[in-house]
Amino acid sequence: MPQTAEGLHEFYRRLVVEDLLQFWTAAIDTRHGGVFTSFNNAGTMLVSTDKYTWSQGRFAWLTARLSEMAGKGLIDADPDELLEQSRRTVEFLLDHAFLPDGHCAFVLTAEGEPKEAFPDSGLDPSIWADSFVIMGLSEFARVAKSLPIAERALDAYDGVRTRIRSGVFRTEPYPFPPEYRPFSVPMGMLNLAQELAHGLRACHHSRAAEVEADADELAAELLASYVEEGNSVTELVPRHPADADSLLARHVNPGHVIECMWFVLHQLRRGADKPSMLRAAAVIKESVRLGWDSDYGGLLRYVDRLGGEPQGALAGGRYEELVRDTWSMKLWWPHSEALYALLLAWELTSDSELLDLYWRVHEYTFATFPNPDATVREWIQIRDRQGRPDDRVVALPVKDPYHILRDAMLIIELTALGGVPS
Repeated sequence: MPQTAEGLHEFYRRLVVEDLLQFWTAAIDTRHGGVFTSFNNAGTMLVSTDKYTWSQGRFAWLTARLSEMAGKGLIDADPDELLEQSRRTVEFLLDHAFLPDGHCAFVLTAEGEPKEAFPDSGLDPSIWADSFVIMGLSEFARVAKSLPIAERALDAYDGVRTRIRSGVFRTEPYPFPPEYRPFSVPMGMLNLAQELAHGLRACHHSRAAEVEADADELAAELLASYVEEGNSVTELVPRHPADADSLLARHVNPGHVIECMWFVLHQLRRGADKPSMLRAAAVIKESVRLGWDSDYGGLLRYVDRLGGEPQGALAGGRYEELVRDTWSMKLWWPHSEALYALLLAWELTSDSELLDLYWRVHEYTFATFPNPDATVREWIQIRDRQGRPDDRVVALPVKDPYHILRDAMLIIELTALGGVPS
């Protein structure tokens, strides 16, 4: 196990360059554009050529950022080739993803034809598709200094923001019950505003400060309105007191909270708001503590606000069924998010407990998720409570290209500065 900043830097550089990037480069659709992501859990078979715009936007973000990193010498890759791939993915999205009303289609055929993802759902059942497309456009605009692409991203952002403010929007594949106020919406909008602001600022756009102010407000809202006493976070805040002891009100999504808090930390470090950074770091610690499986190790998908299997009154519905049926799963993305969040929080607060938690998560993650067949080069991302492969669909029927790569890239950038002790 690497025990220094230099060791971690090299460890994650190899993970990106020698494994993950190799897998995803081979998955690029050189004929139509974009990338194929509908692989089985083992990563050994492409089971569909459908292209979820959620994943395409993420891939555009990744390849643009990887291009910048390669240009800085942080990874060994061709920056021009990576930026060209981001451009081709962005062009595929601009040509095919946007519907006449400006919303983004959720899924496309290999050639780019919009199709329904769920029966009778229409073509645009989720603002999350729009959000990840916008993030991909924003990062490409930032790295390529493309004002026209930044403008397209801004137009789409205005559309998403208007839908949310009107209350008329959908969030497949996780439609939340209207009786609750979801943590995921301000969380998603925070990351979206951050990414767009970066793109606008790089292009010297006049609205960059306005979008940055949106991000500031969202970070403050998340800390003020969702963090409870004791530093736990309510995933669904009930609108009615009678629902306060329901399973939906009691359940916690540790991975979501951990990911969101590093978004918050990124925003807070701009203004060097030390008290709020300490609070966000405390939330990360509590989320790891609450979500940790004391029997088998690793982070559980959902837990009760007091720990363990979610409890509380039942009302029925898809979201409740999701929590009850999958609470004990071990998924790749909460673990990769925790790796980065814990290192970042330690860097900003010097709290040694965060570093101890990092090593605990590191040991479990790299003992559990990498594919035992080293030739595949991607993780088996979905596991059961004991850490065995579990082939159930989680969110989308894809092998996600985003979380592991993004977090490993962010750790490479963080450790390039040194400072992570043994």
